[in-house]
Amino acid sequence: QVRRDPRFDDLSGEYKPEIFMKTYSFLDSIKKQEKEMVQKQLKKCRNTEQKEKLQQLLNRMTQQEQALKNQQKLRERELAFKRRRRELAKQGKKPFFLKKSEKRKLELAEKYTELKKSGKLESFLNKKRKRNAIKDKRHLPSQKNL
Repeated sequence: QVRRDPRFDDLSGEYKPEIFMKTYSFLDSIKKQEKEMVQKQLKKCRNTEQKEKLQQLLNRMTQQEQALKNQQKLRERELAFKRRRRELAKQGKKPFFLKKSEKRKLELAEKYTELKKSGKLESFLNKKRKRNAIKDKRHLPSQKNL
């Protein structure tokens, strides 16, 4: 009997994230229930060691959720751009493809507009300024060398 790994076998079909997300969407509700359960346990817990572990688990769950949302946003943005490109091609215009740098600029612009809507733009810019100031200070020659 020959064993096969479905990840690398053509018989299993092609990986399509949209179909995968629709098929396994029930996992989102299960993850949500688990997160709520961990939050309840965290409130009840008295042991500091156990509480710390639960907090780490909750943080990891939140980060995974956020990463999934970001991936979904990115996928939707790509699909919207593809649709726009198809429409232009139907109208007889020559299709164009964005460079990575241009995509990055668009993402950054979108991030700034989101931050502006939520009112967190100023704090984000302050943090960025501090980070850049530290980097600049690191690259300047120190007083010892003079």
